[in-house]
Amino acid sequence: MSESNDTPPDGGLDAYIAAAARLLAIPLDPAWIGAIGSNLTVLHAAATQVGDFALPDEAEAAPVYTA
Repeated sequence: MSESNDTPPDGGLDAYIAAAARLLAIPLDPAWIGAIGSNLTVLHAAATQVGDFALPDEAEAAPVYTA
């Protein structure tokens, strides 16, 4: 399997949104698909920036605090 995380599956982003909504049993008004696609595009760009940020090897993971 050589799918890239940079592109939606075959059928485009609209097909991905519809498939995810079916899988999660979320009712989806077709009028929302454009806004959902725009949101996913922005989130993908933000995630790419975070993922591409290089950290030095000396960087330590943040501690976990519990109450």
